[in-house]
Amino acid sequence: MTGTTILTGQVLSLVRDPFAGPPEEAIRLDGAIAVTAGRIAGTGSRAELEAAHPGAQVVSCGERVILPGFVDAHVHFPQTAIVASWGKRLIDWLNTYTFPEEMRFADPAYAADVAARYLDLALDHGTTAMCSYCTIHPESVDAIFAAAEARGMAIAAGKTCMDRNAPEALRDTARSAHDDSAALIVRWHGRGRAVYAITPRFSPTSTPDQLAALGELWAANPTCLMQTHLSEQTDEIAWVKQLYPQARDYLDTYEAHGLLGARGIYGHAIHLDPREIDRLAETGASVAHCPTSNTFIGSGLCDVTGLRGRGINVGLATDTGGGSSFSMLRTMAAAYEVGQLRGTALHPAQLLWLATEGAARALNLGGQIGTLATGAWADLVALDLASTPAIAQRSARANDIWEAIFPTIMMGDDRAIAGVWVAGRRVRG
Repeated sequence: MTGTTILTGQVLSLVRDPFAGPPEEAIRLDGAIAVTAGRIAGTGSRAELEAAHPGAQVVSCGERVILPGFVDAHVHFPQTAIVASWGKRLIDWLNTYTFPEEMRFADPAYAADVAARYLDLALDHGTTAMCSYCTIHPESVDAIFAAAEARGMAIAAGKTCMDRNAPEALRDTARSAHDDSAALIVRWHGRGRAVYAITPRFSPTSTPDQLAALGELWAANPTCLMQTHLSEQTDEIAWVKQLYPQARDYLDTYEAHGLLGARGIYGHAIHLDPREIDRLAETGASVAHCPTSNTFIGSGLCDVTGLRGRGINVGLATDTGGGSSFSMLRTMAAAYEVGQLRGTALHPAQLLWLATEGAARALNLGGQIGTLATGAWADLVALDLASTPAIAQRSARANDIWEAIFPTIMMGDDRAIAGVWVAGRRVRG
């Protein structure tokens, strides 16, 4: 026996960026994928892979579509319990729902319970990797990294830092934010599949001194990610202008303190000035597009096509719990609807790219996750394209793979997730 498993089905690989040319030409459809020692050993026909791997175990997925596991570029795991809370915009959302819930994460047992619950929900929906905010409590960071490690999952996460405009129980200082984060980097960054993300929540909840301290930390640890929020709502932008009157724009509040770079992930980025777009493009930074959140709390419509046209990498994200779903399928559907409202409908290949390779690139894990390339981690999802009667009757009329898969993107949920593999190990289905 070779220790290799061959999965058969409709293996859909995105072999090039579908925003860079005709999207329908960005895919390759194979009949099988081989997995060895937790990594992808190749794609092709079943006969080709069996010849290359004599004695391999063959597992049939029928007509299901095998894709890279979904990657969520921006999530708040501590908000799991408050997802789909009613009737607030950003600042009221934080004060009414988020901050009271995040105070509970001083309790390590509570943090561990929610971390396990969140990751299990993510896997139920086919999400195999993510980048998460935690709370100010180091215990919350330990909880999510430990839970991901136990499941073999790739994850980026970090302590959320705030030293003003938040309840006293959720404030740290410039020094403690730096020192706590530095200790967590030593403990977790590069351990197994863990990546540390330095995490100022956003400029309104950090003083210039704290942003500067975190900028110094990033400079000292350049392989870490840095995640924060940018230009989510117009009233938030007005608040930033009041707090940072010397700044040229919102992005400049980060740039001036060493918090702009190629490993930066900027959540939302809806209402950008031309200079901000230029600087995101010039520095190679990534944007996390959170469409269910942007519509749920009334933020606006992100110009994904425009950002990609400028060469800015965009990854898709649920933004749970500001977002209203754990499902990347539902998030893709929302991205399509946002695109329609902007007059730039996204092709199914582009939606899948945003939820896999685009988000993986945001985590600086391109080539390792979010792809079916040989050598990548075998984090996989199998989609049932007939998971409900409504979806089944529509996909049965399809003339090509895109017409077949699009009804699942628009109407699918966890029932469409027929199988999930993490590092080659089947964990769902």
